[in-house]
Amino acid sequence: MSVIASTEPPHIAHRDNHTHRDVNGGWLRPAVFGAMDGLVSNLALMTGVAGGAVDRQTIVITGLAGLAAGAFSMAAGEYTSVASQRELVEAELEVERRELRKHPVDELEELAALYESRGVEPELARQVAEQLSRDPEQALEIHAREELGIDPDDLPSPLVAAVSSFGSFALGALLPVLPYLLGATVLWPAVALAMIGLFACGAVVARVTARSWWFSGLRQLALGGAAAGVTYALGILFGTAVG
Repeated sequence: MSVIASTEPPHIAHRDNHTHRDVNGGWLRPAVFGAMDGLVSNLALMTGVAGGAVDRQTIVITGLAGLAAGAFSMAAGEYTSVASQRELVEAELEVERRELRKHPVDELEELAALYESRGVEPELARQVAEQLSRDPEQALEIHAREELGIDPDDLPSPLVAAVSSFGSFALGALLPVLPYLLGATVLWPAVALAMIGLFACGAVVARVTARSWWFSGLRQLALGGAAAGVTYALGILFGTAVG
């Protein structure tokens, strides 16, 4: 195990080197999911239509329609999902707030028992619980963290989630359409650019996970490629059947 050399005092060096990435933020998940979904869904949609032997204009309109519909759908879904989650959390916080107001002694005993169950000596656990319970808002925050596993001051924003999802989906969905907008008349440039985008998205995701960049990139490339291949085959099948 490597040791990071530092001329700073030990506690300062530890503070500077012991940092964590944001794992609760309301933007990362919808942004990553939106970009992946935009790439895969629009690529699959366009390859499915292209498999039906339609003209370039139809493929472009299909891609742009898929981009617009998917982006608005993702944004609306994320906003509703995160807003509902936030409202549920706020309702539970209000329940806890009422309990602290109506039964302060019981809530204090509950907090002391919690610390005691974690190995704190009974007398010390009660002293800590009493000190933390002097401020009602601090007591609410402590109970929320310990009982509900949430931070009342760090709830996800529905608007941030919706905007992140909309923008990332639109960006991802634009990639397979872009070659056609620049004059391409065949499918392979769109597929190639989308494949590059899928690998790049997977590699970027690896920077906030424990996976290696190449594994994450290849995994996303394989999933997106499989979706495009299946829909292309279905497009050929349906095009033949309809024709």
